Amino acid sequence: MRLTLYVWRQPSADAQGDFVKYDLSDVSPDMSFLEMLDVLNANLEELGKEPIVFESDCREGICGTCSMVINGRAHGPESKTTVCQLHMRSFQDGETIYIEPWRARAFPVVKDLAVDRSAFDRIIQAGGYISVRTGSAPDANEMPIPKVESDLSMDAAACIGCGACVAACPNGSAMLFTSAKISHLGLVPQGQPERTKRVKKMVEQMDDELFGSCTNYGECQDACPKGISISFIGRMNKDYMKAKLIEVEEPRKEVESQ
Repeated sequence: MRLTLYVWRQPSADAQGDFVKYDLSDVSPDMSFLEMLDVLNANLEELGKEPIVFESDCREGICGTCSMVINGRAHGPESKTTVCQLHMRSFQDGETIYIEPWRARAFPVVKDLAVDRSAFDRIIQAGGYISVRTGSAPDANEMPIPKVESDLSMDAAACIGCGACVAACPNGSAMLFTSAKISHLGLVPQGQPERTKRVKKMVEQMDDELFGSCTNYGECQDACPKGISISFIGRMNKDYMKAKLIEVEEPRKEVESQ
């Protein structure tokens, strides 16, 4: 396969970026997209040029670091597929491909295709830890959990924190990510003691990170490589409203008791 690539090159966060054209030949249809970029970088190094900076780790669709927009779509043209799982057979011989980083105010570009997603880490940190005893693995029947709720919890826990939802959202919203992280604990007994505090702190941290608001475009759900549903956003909003009501009711009860 022969390909024409337009890759976003940006030397630093403060520098002006632009697309740079590269012609690549002898690309195997069985290569992953990241392997194709590895070949391009090897060619650039042979020519004494600086390779393209991009993130990758597991290359198995688990870690979520392979974040880039391909032809205007987060993670590329295939549904429920990360960039590292995307193969070049998804493209046509002679095709022109545009590759750029996530575009969101809360994800500043570090260099080329790499962005700073530490805002996600701070949202998770705001949720804190669960206070129930963890210890060794409990007996399977010690804490009964309805299958519907356990399945929903596992669906939410599938989030790999890649940020595709933010990159795809016209508002740059992180509500799908945040709701998934809140819901996977809020649906099981172990997550109940801090449930109201957790949702309040994580939503407020999300707002502090300057992510946009959700206006129900649904692009986040479509771009998510793990197919996480926007129904979790509704669940998070419901929990957040409850948390704010409890916040108002508790001081009132203290006054009344005095």
